[in-house]
Amino acid sequence: MSNITDQIARRRTFAIIAHPDAGKTTLTEKLLLFGGAINLAGAVKAKGDARRAHSDWMKVERERGISVATSVMTFDYAGCTFNLLDTPGHQDFSEDTYRTLTAVDSAVMVLDGARGIQDQTRKLFEVCRLRDVPIVTFINKMDRESRDPFDLLDEIEQSLALDVTPASWPIGMGRRFKGCYDLFSDRLVLMDKAASKNVMSEGEVCSGLDDPKLDELLGKDDAKTLREEVEMAKGLCPDFDPAAYREGSMTPVFFGSAINNFGVRELLSGLAKLAPPPGPRPSATRPVKPEESKVSGFVFKIQANMDPKHRDRMAFMRICSGHFKKGMKLKHIRSGKQINMHNPILFLAQDRGTAEDAYAGDIIGLPNHGNLHIGDALSEGEELAFTGIPSFAPELINRVAPDDPMKAKHLGRALQQLAEEGAASVFKPRLGANWYVGVVGALQFDVLADRIAAEYELPVHFEPSSLFTARWVFCDDEATLKRFADKERAVVADDHEGDLVLLARNAWHLDDLTRDWPDLTFAATKDQTT
Repeated sequence: MSNITDQIARRRTFAIIAHPDAGKTTLTEKLLLFGGAINLAGAVKAKGDARRAHSDWMKVERERGISVATSVMTFDYAGCTFNLLDTPGHQDFSEDTYRTLTAVDSAVMVLDGARGIQDQTRKLFEVCRLRDVPIVTFINKMDRESRDPFDLLDEIEQSLALDVTPASWPIGMGRRFKGCYDLFSDRLVLMDKAASKNVMSEGEVCSGLDDPKLDELLGKDDAKTLREEVEMAKGLCPDFDPAAYREGSMTPVFFGSAINNFGVRELLSGLAKLAPPPGPRPSATRPVKPEESKVSGFVFKIQANMDPKHRDRMAFMRICSGHFKKGMKLKHIRSGKQINMHNPILFLAQDRGTAEDAYAGDIIGLPNHGNLHIGDALSEGEELAFTGIPSFAPELINRVAPDDPMKAKHLGRALQQLAEEGAASVFKPRLGANWYVGVVGALQFDVLADRIAAEYELPVHFEPSSLFTARWVFCDDEATLKRFADKERAVVADDHEGDLVLLARNAWHLDDLTRDWPDLTFAATKDQTT
Protein backbone atom coordinates (compact mmCIF):
# COMPACT_ATOMS: atom_id res chain seq x y z
CA MET A 1 0.00 0.00 0.00
CA SER A 2 2.86 2.41 0.80
CA ASN A 3 4.00 2.14 -2.82
CA ILE A 4 0.52 3.21 -4.01
CA THR A 5 0.54 6.11 -1.52
CA ASP A 6 4.01 7.23 -2.65
CA GLN A 7 3.07 7.05 -6.33
CA ILE A 8 -0.14 9.03 -5.80
CA ALA A 9 1.75 11.71 -3.86
CA ARG A 10 4.00 12.21 -6.93
CA ARG A 11 1.09 12.83 -9.33
CA ARG A 12 0.07 16.30 -10.51
CA THR A 13 -2.85 16.21 -12.95
CA PHE A 14 -3.73 19.67 -14.22
CA ALA A 15 -5.46 21.49 -17.09
CA ILE A 16 -4.39 24.67 -18.83
CA ILE A 17 -7.25 27.12 -19.38
CA ALA A 18 -7.12 30.40 -21.30
CA HIS A 19 -8.81 32.73 -23.75
CA PRO A 20 -7.74 32.13 -27.37
CA ASP A 21 -4.40 33.80 -28.22
CA ALA A 22 -3.21 34.04 -24.62
CA GLY A 23 -0.31 31.72 -25.54
CA LYS A 24 -1.69 28.56 -23.96
CA THR A 25 -0.46 26.13 -26.61
CA THR A 26 3.02 27.73 -26.63
CA LEU A 27 3.17 27.38 -22.85
CA THR A 28 2.13 23.72 -23.16
CA GLU A 29 4.98 23.06 -25.56
CA LYS A 30 7.47 24.81 -23.26
CA LEU A 31 6.30 22.83 -20.23
CA LEU A 32 7.11 19.68 -22.23
CA LEU A 33 10.52 21.15 -23.09
CA PHE A 34 11.34 21.75 -19.41
CA GLY A 35 9.87 18.38 -18.49
CA GLY A 36 12.39 16.71 -20.82
CA ALA A 37 9.68 15.35 -23.11
CA ILE A 38 11.18 17.27 -26.02
CA ASN A 39 14.72 18.53 -26.68
CA LEU A 40 14.06 21.71 -28.63
CA ALA A 41 10.78 23.57 -28.71
CA GLY A 42 8.85 21.84 -31.45
CA ALA A 43 11.01 18.70 -31.69
CA VAL A 44 10.09 15.36 -30.13
CA LYS A 45 12.91 13.28 -28.67
CA ALA A 46 11.48 10.06 -30.06
CA LYS A 47 12.87 8.33 -33.14
CA GLY A 48 15.57 10.94 -33.76
CA ASP A 49 13.39 13.00 -36.07
CA ALA A 50 12.64 16.68 -35.53
CA ARG A 51 8.92 15.98 -35.24
CA ARG A 52 6.22 18.33 -34.06
CA ALA A 53 5.41 18.12 -30.36
CA HIS A 54 2.70 20.71 -30.71
CA SER A 55 -0.41 19.67 -28.79
CA ASP A 56 -2.61 20.94 -31.63
CA TRP A 57 -2.24 17.79 -33.73
CA MET A 58 -5.59 17.73 -35.47
CA LYS A 59 -5.38 18.95 -39.09
CA VAL A 60 -8.16 21.48 -38.65
CA GLU A 61 -6.43 22.91 -35.56
CA ARG A 62 -3.18 23.49 -37.42
CA GLU A 63 -4.99 25.18 -40.31
CA ARG A 64 -7.09 27.47 -38.12
CA GLY A 65 -4.53 28.08 -35.37
CA ILE A 66 -6.93 27.19 -32.54
CA SER A 67 -7.25 24.31 -30.09
CA VAL A 68 -10.54 22.43 -30.55
CA ALA A 69 -9.81 19.16 -28.74
CA THR A 70 -8.21 18.33 -25.44
CA SER A 71 -4.72 16.86 -25.69
CA VAL A 72 -3.18 14.77 -22.91
CA MET A 73 0.56 14.74 -22.21
CA THR A 74 2.48 12.92 -19.50
CA PHE A 75 6.03 13.79 -18.38
CA ASP A 76 8.26 13.76 -15.29
CA TYR A 77 9.84 16.78 -13.59
CA ALA A 78 11.32 17.46 -10.15
CA GLY A 79 10.37 14.03 -8.82
CA CYS A 80 6.73 14.40 -9.94
CA THR A 81 4.74 12.77 -12.73
CA PHE A 82 2.71 15.46 -14.50
CA ASN A 83 -0.43 14.72 -16.49
CA LEU A 84 -1.07 17.87 -18.49
CA LEU A 85 -4.42 18.38 -20.25
CA ASP A 86 -4.37 21.18 -22.81
CA THR A 87 -7.97 22.32 -23.30
CA PRO A 88 -9.71 24.16 -26.13
CA GLY A 89 -9.49 27.91 -25.66
CA HIS A 90 -12.23 28.84 -28.09
CA GLN A 91 -15.62 29.32 -26.42
CA ASP A 92 -17.40 27.25 -29.07
CA PHE A 93 -15.65 24.17 -27.62
CA SER A 94 -16.25 24.87 -23.92
CA GLU A 95 -18.16 21.60 -23.38
CA ASP A 96 -14.97 19.60 -24.01
CA THR A 97 -13.15 21.84 -21.52
CA TYR A 98 -15.88 21.38 -18.91
CA ARG A 99 -15.61 17.60 -19.12
CA THR A 100 -11.82 17.80 -18.96
CA LEU A 101 -12.05 19.74 -15.70
CA THR A 102 -13.82 16.72 -14.15
CA ALA A 103 -10.58 14.76 -14.67
CA VAL A 104 -8.00 17.14 -13.14
CA ASP A 105 -6.95 18.17 -9.64
CA SER A 106 -5.81 21.72 -10.45
CA ALA A 107 -5.55 24.23 -13.30
CA VAL A 108 -3.17 26.83 -14.72
CA MET A 109 -4.93 29.98 -15.92
CA VAL A 110 -2.96 31.74 -18.66
CA LEU A 111 -3.52 35.48 -19.14
CA ASP A 112 -2.17 37.78 -21.84
CA GLY A 113 -0.26 40.54 -20.02
CA ALA A 114 -1.69 43.18 -22.38
CA ARG A 115 -5.31 42.00 -22.17
CA GLY A 116 -5.78 40.56 -18.69
CA ILE A 117 -9.00 38.66 -18.05
CA GLN A 118 -11.13 38.12 -21.15
CA ASP A 119 -14.61 36.64 -21.55
CA GLN A 120 -13.61 33.04 -22.10
CA THR A 121 -11.12 33.17 -19.20
CA ARG A 122 -13.94 34.27 -16.94
CA LYS A 123 -16.28 31.49 -18.14
CA LEU A 124 -13.64 28.80 -17.68
CA PHE A 125 -12.74 30.17 -14.27
CA GLU A 126 -16.41 29.91 -13.21
CA VAL A 127 -16.36 26.23 -14.16
CA CYS A 128 -13.26 25.79 -11.98
CA ARG A 129 -14.99 27.62 -9.14
CA LEU A 130 -18.02 25.31 -9.35
CA ARG A 131 -15.65 22.39 -8.90
CA ASP A 132 -13.34 24.14 -6.32
CA VAL A 133 -10.37 23.54 -8.63
CA PRO A 134 -7.18 25.20 -7.29
CA ILE A 135 -5.75 27.68 -9.82
CA VAL A 136 -2.22 28.91 -10.48
CA THR A 137 -2.09 32.03 -12.71
CA PHE A 138 0.59 32.58 -15.37
CA ILE A 139 0.67 36.11 -16.86
CA ASN A 140 2.22 35.62 -20.27
CA LYS A 141 3.82 37.82 -22.96
CA MET A 142 5.70 40.12 -20.59
CA ASP A 143 8.29 40.56 -23.36
CA ARG A 144 5.62 42.70 -25.10
CA GLU A 145 4.08 45.93 -23.90
CA SER A 146 1.80 44.85 -21.07
CA ARG A 147 -0.48 46.33 -18.46
CA ASP A 148 0.89 47.39 -15.11
CA PRO A 149 1.37 44.30 -12.88
CA PHE A 150 -0.60 45.94 -10.04
CA ASP A 151 -3.54 46.54 -12.43
CA LEU A 152 -3.46 42.89 -13.49
CA LEU A 153 -3.40 41.63 -9.89
CA ASP A 154 -6.23 43.99 -8.97
CA GLU A 155 -8.32 42.80 -11.94
CA ILE A 156 -7.90 39.14 -10.97
CA GLU A 157 -8.88 39.95 -7.40
CA GLN A 158 -11.88 42.14 -8.26
CA SER A 159 -13.19 40.34 -11.34
CA LEU A 160 -12.80 36.76 -10.11
CA ALA A 161 -13.17 37.39 -6.35
CA LEU A 162 -9.85 35.59 -5.72
CA ASP A 163 -7.12 36.48 -3.29
CA VAL A 164 -3.88 36.98 -5.24
CA THR A 165 -0.29 36.67 -4.16
CA PRO A 166 2.68 37.20 -6.52
CA ALA A 167 4.99 34.19 -6.80
CA SER A 168 7.37 36.17 -9.01
CA TRP A 169 7.70 39.84 -9.96
CA PRO A 170 8.51 41.21 -13.43
CA ILE A 171 11.42 43.57 -14.04
CA GLY A 172 10.24 45.92 -16.77
CA MET A 173 8.08 44.90 -19.74
CA GLY A 174 8.27 44.87 -23.53
CA ARG A 175 11.73 45.80 -24.76
CA ARG A 176 12.74 46.75 -21.21
CA PHE A 177 11.76 43.33 -19.82
CA LYS A 178 14.86 41.92 -18.09
CA GLY A 179 13.33 39.00 -16.23
CA CYS A 180 11.66 38.25 -12.88
CA TYR A 181 12.48 38.01 -9.23
CA ASP A 182 11.30 34.61 -7.93
CA LEU A 183 9.72 35.53 -4.59
CA PHE A 184 9.13 31.93 -3.51
CA SER A 185 12.75 30.80 -4.07
CA ASP A 186 14.45 34.16 -3.51
CA ARG A 187 16.38 34.14 -6.76
CA LEU A 188 16.84 36.53 -9.67
CA VAL A 189 16.11 35.04 -13.08
CA LEU A 190 17.22 37.12 -16.07
CA MET A 191 15.90 36.53 -19.57
CA ASP A 192 18.32 35.43 -22.25
CA LYS A 193 16.56 35.87 -25.60
CA ALA A 194 19.20 33.70 -27.28
CA ALA A 195 18.02 30.79 -25.14
CA SER A 196 14.46 30.82 -26.42
CA LYS A 197 14.89 27.38 -28.04
CA ASN A 198 16.51 25.80 -24.99
CA VAL A 199 16.10 25.53 -21.25
CA MET A 200 17.37 28.65 -19.46
CA SER A 201 19.67 28.79 -16.44
CA GLU A 202 18.09 28.59 -13.00
CA GLY A 203 19.09 32.16 -12.13
CA GLU A 204 21.10 33.75 -9.35
CA VAL A 205 20.30 32.83 -5.77
CA CYS A 206 20.00 36.00 -3.69
CA SER A 207 20.03 36.64 0.03
CA GLY A 208 16.90 38.74 -0.04
CA LEU A 209 16.01 41.84 -2.01
CA ASP A 210 18.71 43.85 -0.19
CA ASP A 211 21.44 41.70 -1.74
CA PRO A 212 23.92 44.08 -3.55
CA LYS A 213 24.09 41.44 -6.29
CA LEU A 214 20.76 42.89 -7.59
CA ASP A 215 22.39 46.31 -8.17
CA GLU A 216 25.25 44.69 -10.09
CA LEU A 217 23.04 42.55 -12.31
CA LEU A 218 20.13 44.95 -12.88
CA GLY A 219 21.67 48.38 -12.48
CA LYS A 220 20.81 50.69 -9.59
CA ASP A 221 17.59 52.13 -11.09
CA ASP A 222 15.96 48.81 -11.97
CA ALA A 223 17.05 47.26 -8.66
CA LYS A 224 15.52 50.22 -6.76
CA THR A 225 12.24 49.94 -8.74
CA LEU A 226 12.09 46.18 -8.11
CA ARG A 227 12.56 46.64 -4.35
CA GLU A 228 9.87 49.34 -4.18
CA GLU A 229 7.34 47.38 -6.25
CA VAL A 230 7.84 44.13 -4.33
CA GLU A 231 7.54 46.01 -1.05
CA MET A 232 4.27 47.54 -2.27
CA ALA A 233 2.97 44.18 -3.55
CA LYS A 234 3.72 42.56 -0.20
CA GLY A 235 1.80 45.34 1.54
CA LEU A 236 -1.21 45.00 -0.77
CA CYS A 237 -1.37 41.21 -1.18
CA PRO A 238 -1.77 38.55 1.52
CA ASP A 239 1.01 36.04 2.14
CA PHE A 240 0.66 32.79 0.24
CA ASP A 241 -1.61 30.37 2.10
CA PRO A 242 -1.39 26.77 0.79
CA ALA A 243 -4.77 25.84 2.33
CA ALA A 244 -6.54 28.83 0.71
CA TYR A 245 -4.96 27.93 -2.67
CA ARG A 246 -6.08 24.29 -2.44
CA GLU A 247 -9.61 25.38 -1.47
CA GLY A 248 -9.72 27.50 -4.65
CA SER A 249 -9.91 30.92 -2.94
CA MET A 250 -6.32 32.11 -3.59
CA THR A 251 -4.12 32.05 -6.69
CA PRO A 252 -0.32 32.44 -6.77
CA VAL A 253 0.66 34.56 -9.81
CA PHE A 254 3.72 33.90 -11.97
CA PHE A 255 4.92 36.29 -14.70
CA GLY A 256 6.81 35.23 -17.81
CA SER A 257 7.14 34.88 -21.56
CA ALA A 258 6.39 31.36 -22.79
CA ILE A 259 7.69 32.02 -26.29
CA ASN A 260 11.08 32.89 -24.76
CA ASN A 261 10.94 29.95 -22.30
CA PHE A 262 10.90 32.49 -19.54
CA GLY A 263 9.11 31.84 -16.22
CA VAL A 264 8.22 28.28 -17.29
CA ARG A 265 10.66 26.57 -14.88
CA GLU A 266 9.32 28.62 -11.98
CA LEU A 267 5.75 27.71 -12.93
CA LEU A 268 6.58 23.98 -13.12
CA SER A 269 8.48 24.08 -9.82
CA GLY A 270 5.51 25.89 -8.28
CA LEU A 271 3.12 23.17 -9.48
CA ALA A 272 5.42 20.44 -8.13
CA LYS A 273 5.50 22.11 -4.69
CA LEU A 274 2.00 23.58 -4.43
CA ALA A 275 -0.49 21.70 -6.62
CA PRO A 276 -2.49 18.97 -4.90
CA PRO A 277 -1.95 15.29 -5.64
CA PRO A 278 -5.02 13.28 -6.74
CA GLY A 279 -7.93 13.50 -4.33
CA PRO A 280 -11.20 11.59 -3.81
CA ARG A 281 -13.69 11.48 -6.74
CA PRO A 282 -17.45 11.77 -6.17
CA SER A 283 -19.67 8.84 -7.11
CA ALA A 284 -23.39 8.20 -6.67
CA THR A 285 -22.75 5.99 -3.64
CA ARG A 286 -19.59 7.32 -1.94
CA PRO A 287 -16.36 9.29 -2.48
CA VAL A 288 -13.73 7.05 -4.12
CA LYS A 289 -10.32 7.54 -2.47
CA PRO A 290 -7.15 7.35 -4.59
CA GLU A 291 -5.27 5.08 -2.20
CA GLU A 292 -7.90 2.32 -2.30
CA SER A 293 -6.42 -1.00 -3.49
CA LYS A 294 -9.11 -1.71 -6.12
CA VAL A 295 -8.75 0.02 -9.49
CA SER A 296 -11.51 2.34 -10.70
CA GLY A 297 -11.79 5.11 -13.27
CA PHE A 298 -14.14 6.99 -15.59
CA VAL A 299 -14.13 7.97 -19.26
CA PHE A 300 -14.24 11.74 -19.72
CA LYS A 301 -13.40 12.01 -23.40
CA ILE A 302 -13.57 9.99 -26.63
CA GLN A 303 -11.38 11.04 -29.56
CA ALA A 304 -11.85 9.55 -33.02
CA ASN A 305 -9.16 9.24 -35.66
CA MET A 306 -6.14 10.35 -33.63
CA ASP A 307 -4.12 8.22 -36.02
CA PRO A 308 -5.27 9.12 -39.55
CA LYS A 309 -3.83 5.83 -40.88
CA HIS A 310 -6.28 3.85 -38.74
CA ARG A 311 -9.92 4.63 -38.07
CA ASP A 312 -9.23 4.45 -34.36
CA ARG A 313 -11.23 5.75 -31.44
CA MET A 314 -9.56 6.36 -28.12
CA ALA A 315 -11.34 6.59 -24.77
CA PHE A 316 -9.50 8.77 -22.24
CA MET A 317 -9.86 7.39 -18.71
CA ARG A 318 -8.95 9.10 -15.45
CA ILE A 319 -7.70 6.51 -12.95
CA CYS A 320 -9.46 7.28 -9.65
CA SER A 321 -8.07 4.58 -7.38
CA GLY A 322 -5.69 1.64 -7.15
CA HIS A 323 -2.69 0.41 -9.13
CA PHE A 324 -3.67 -0.21 -12.75
CA LYS A 325 -1.64 -2.85 -14.63
CA LYS A 326 -1.59 -3.69 -18.30
CA GLY A 327 -3.54 -6.90 -19.00
CA MET A 328 -5.88 -6.64 -16.03
CA LYS A 329 -9.64 -7.05 -16.48
CA LEU A 330 -12.02 -4.28 -15.45
CA LYS A 331 -15.80 -4.37 -15.29
CA HIS A 332 -17.62 -1.98 -17.63
CA ILE A 333 -20.38 -0.97 -15.24
CA ARG A 334 -22.96 0.17 -17.82
CA SER A 335 -22.91 -3.10 -19.78
CA GLY A 336 -21.83 -5.41 -16.95
CA LYS A 337 -19.12 -6.90 -19.20
CA GLN A 338 -15.45 -7.53 -18.36
CA ILE A 339 -12.97 -5.66 -20.58
CA ASN A 340 -9.40 -6.88 -20.97
CA MET A 341 -6.95 -3.96 -20.70
CA HIS A 342 -4.40 -5.48 -23.06
CA ASN A 343 -3.33 -2.29 -24.90
CA PRO A 344 -3.61 0.79 -22.64
CA ILE A 345 -1.85 3.91 -23.92
CA LEU A 346 0.14 6.78 -22.36
CA PHE A 347 0.33 10.00 -24.39
CA LEU A 348 2.77 12.64 -25.42
CA ALA A 349 0.30 14.66 -27.50
CA GLN A 350 -0.17 12.51 -30.62
CA ASP A 351 2.74 10.20 -29.72
CA ARG A 352 1.92 7.16 -27.62
CA GLY A 353 3.55 4.46 -25.60
CA THR A 354 2.09 1.40 -23.88
CA ALA A 355 1.05 2.04 -20.29
CA GLU A 356 2.53 -0.90 -18.33
CA ASP A 357 0.98 0.47 -15.17
CA ALA A 358 -0.72 3.62 -13.87
CA TYR A 359 -1.95 5.09 -10.60
CA ALA A 360 -4.74 7.37 -9.39
CA GLY A 361 -4.48 10.71 -11.20
CA ASP A 362 -3.01 9.22 -14.39
CA ILE A 363 -4.82 9.54 -17.71
CA ILE A 364 -4.66 6.51 -19.97
CA GLY A 365 -6.08 5.83 -23.41
CA LEU A 366 -8.17 2.75 -24.12
CA PRO A 367 -8.65 1.70 -27.76
CA ASN A 368 -12.41 1.80 -28.20
CA HIS A 369 -14.66 0.17 -30.77
CA GLY A 370 -17.82 2.01 -29.75
CA ASN A 371 -18.40 0.14 -26.49
CA LEU A 372 -17.11 2.94 -24.22
CA HIS A 373 -19.01 6.24 -23.86
CA ILE A 374 -18.30 9.49 -22.02
CA GLY A 375 -19.17 9.07 -18.33
CA ASP A 376 -18.68 5.29 -18.29
CA ALA A 377 -17.18 3.83 -15.12
CA LEU A 378 -14.71 0.92 -15.05
CA SER A 379 -13.74 -0.90 -11.88
CA GLU A 380 -12.41 -4.15 -10.48
CA GLY A 381 -15.98 -5.10 -9.65
CA GLU A 382 -17.75 -2.49 -7.50
CA GLU A 383 -20.86 -0.94 -9.10
CA LEU A 384 -19.62 2.66 -9.18
CA ALA A 385 -21.19 5.61 -11.01
CA PHE A 386 -18.94 8.68 -11.06
CA THR A 387 -21.01 11.89 -11.05
CA GLY A 388 -20.72 15.36 -12.53
CA ILE A 389 -19.84 14.61 -16.18
CA PRO A 390 -22.58 16.40 -18.14
CA SER A 391 -23.72 16.87 -21.73
CA PHE A 392 -25.29 20.27 -22.45
CA ALA A 393 -28.30 21.08 -24.61
CA PRO A 394 -27.06 22.65 -27.86
CA GLU A 395 -27.56 26.34 -28.53
CA LEU A 396 -27.57 25.93 -32.33
CA ILE A 397 -29.18 23.08 -34.34
CA ASN A 398 -28.64 22.55 -38.08
CA ARG A 399 -29.57 19.85 -40.56
CA VAL A 400 -26.62 17.99 -42.07
CA ALA A 401 -26.58 16.16 -45.40
CA PRO A 402 -23.89 14.52 -47.54
CA ASP A 403 -23.03 16.30 -50.80
CA ASP A 404 -23.58 12.89 -52.42
CA PRO A 405 -27.08 11.64 -51.41
CA MET A 406 -25.98 8.03 -52.02
CA LYS A 407 -23.70 8.25 -48.96
CA ALA A 408 -26.38 8.90 -46.35
CA LYS A 409 -25.57 5.62 -44.55
CA HIS A 410 -21.89 6.59 -44.24
CA LEU A 411 -22.95 9.93 -42.75
CA GLY A 412 -24.84 8.20 -39.92
CA ARG A 413 -21.74 6.24 -38.96
CA ALA A 414 -19.51 9.35 -38.96
CA LEU A 415 -22.02 11.34 -36.89
CA GLN A 416 -22.36 8.50 -34.37
CA GLN A 417 -18.59 8.45 -33.80
CA LEU A 418 -18.36 12.25 -33.48
CA ALA A 419 -21.25 12.26 -31.00
CA GLU A 420 -19.59 9.53 -28.92
CA GLU A 421 -16.44 11.63 -28.58
CA GLY A 422 -18.56 14.60 -27.42
CA ALA A 423 -17.73 16.79 -30.45
CA ALA A 424 -21.44 17.58 -30.99
CA SER A 425 -24.95 16.40 -30.19
CA VAL A 426 -26.50 14.28 -32.93
CA PHE A 427 -30.23 13.69 -33.25
CA LYS A 428 -32.12 11.26 -35.54
CA PRO A 429 -35.80 12.27 -35.72
CA ARG A 430 -38.37 9.49 -35.36
CA LEU A 431 -39.98 10.78 -38.60
CA GLY A 432 -38.08 11.49 -41.81
CA ALA A 433 -34.55 10.77 -43.02
CA ASN A 434 -32.85 13.97 -41.80
CA TRP A 435 -30.00 14.13 -39.33
CA TYR A 436 -29.69 17.13 -36.99
CA VAL A 437 -26.47 18.28 -35.32
CA GLY A 438 -26.48 20.49 -32.23
CA VAL A 439 -23.51 22.56 -31.08
CA VAL A 440 -22.63 25.24 -28.52
CA GLY A 441 -20.98 27.64 -31.01
CA ALA A 442 -21.21 28.22 -34.76
CA LEU A 443 -17.51 27.53 -35.38
CA GLN A 444 -18.17 23.89 -34.46
CA PHE A 445 -20.18 23.41 -37.68
CA ASP A 446 -17.16 24.47 -39.77
CA VAL A 447 -14.84 22.21 -37.81
CA LEU A 448 -17.24 19.25 -38.05
CA ALA A 449 -17.57 19.68 -41.83
CA ASP A 450 -13.76 19.82 -42.13
CA ARG A 451 -13.33 16.72 -39.98
CA ILE A 452 -16.03 14.64 -41.69
CA ALA A 453 -14.49 15.48 -45.08
CA ALA A 454 -10.90 14.81 -43.96
CA GLU A 455 -11.40 11.80 -41.66
CA TYR A 456 -14.29 10.02 -43.38
CA GLU A 457 -13.77 11.24 -46.98
CA LEU A 458 -17.36 12.43 -46.93
CA PRO A 459 -18.04 16.06 -47.98
CA VAL A 460 -21.15 17.37 -46.18
CA HIS A 461 -23.05 20.63 -45.86
CA PHE A 462 -25.02 22.12 -42.99
CA GLU A 463 -28.40 23.79 -43.55
CA PRO A 464 -30.13 26.11 -41.08
CA SER A 465 -33.13 24.57 -39.31
CA SER A 466 -36.09 26.26 -37.66
CA LEU A 467 -35.45 24.42 -34.39
CA PHE A 468 -35.11 26.44 -31.20
CA THR A 469 -33.46 23.97 -28.83
CA ALA A 470 -33.22 20.34 -27.78
CA ARG A 471 -34.23 18.86 -24.41
CA TRP A 472 -33.66 15.36 -23.10
CA VAL A 473 -36.96 13.84 -21.99
CA PHE A 474 -36.94 11.72 -18.83
CA CYS A 475 -39.66 10.01 -16.84
CA ASP A 476 -39.68 7.27 -14.20
CA ASP A 477 -42.77 5.75 -15.84
CA GLU A 478 -41.84 4.10 -19.16
CA ALA A 479 -45.49 3.99 -20.28
CA THR A 480 -45.85 7.80 -19.94
CA LEU A 481 -42.61 8.31 -21.84
CA LYS A 482 -43.82 6.04 -24.67
CA ARG A 483 -47.21 7.79 -24.77
CA PHE A 484 -45.45 11.16 -25.14
CA ALA A 485 -43.08 9.84 -27.85
CA ASP A 486 -46.01 8.41 -29.85
CA LYS A 487 -48.19 11.54 -29.53
CA GLU A 488 -45.36 13.98 -30.35
CA ARG A 489 -43.74 11.76 -32.97
CA ALA A 490 -43.17 14.69 -35.34
CA VAL A 491 -40.92 16.58 -32.86
CA VAL A 492 -38.99 13.85 -31.05
CA ALA A 493 -35.68 12.23 -31.91
CA ASP A 494 -33.11 9.85 -30.47
CA ASP A 495 -29.59 10.92 -29.51
CA HIS A 496 -26.54 8.75 -30.22
CA GLU A 497 -27.16 6.72 -27.04
CA GLY A 498 -30.83 6.12 -27.89
CA ASP A 499 -32.18 8.57 -25.28
CA LEU A 500 -35.37 10.45 -26.16
CA VAL A 501 -34.96 14.11 -27.17
CA LEU A 502 -37.53 16.84 -27.83
CA LEU A 503 -36.64 19.13 -30.76
CA ALA A 504 -38.54 22.29 -29.77
CA ARG A 505 -39.61 24.76 -32.49
CA ASN A 506 -39.64 27.78 -30.15
CA ALA A 507 -39.89 28.79 -26.48
CA TRP A 508 -43.71 28.64 -26.50
CA HIS A 509 -43.66 25.11 -27.90
CA LEU A 510 -41.35 24.01 -25.06
CA ASP A 511 -43.48 25.80 -22.44
CA ASP A 512 -46.69 24.22 -23.75
CA LEU A 513 -45.30 20.70 -23.64
CA THR A 514 -43.82 21.28 -20.18
CA ARG A 515 -47.27 22.35 -18.96
CA ASP A 516 -49.15 19.55 -20.79
CA TRP A 517 -46.84 16.78 -19.55
CA PRO A 518 -46.12 17.58 -15.86
CA ASP A 519 -44.77 14.08 -15.14
CA LEU A 520 -41.95 14.48 -17.68
CA THR A 521 -38.61 16.21 -17.17
CA PHE A 522 -37.33 18.27 -20.10
CA ALA A 523 -33.64 18.53 -19.21
CA ALA A 524 -31.03 20.96 -20.60
CA THR A 525 -28.23 18.69 -19.37
CA LYS A 526 -27.74 14.96 -19.27
CA ASP A 527 -25.45 13.52 -16.62
CA GLN A 528 -23.22 11.07 -18.43
CA THR A 529 -22.93 8.59 -15.61
CA THR A 530 -23.58 4.89 -15.87
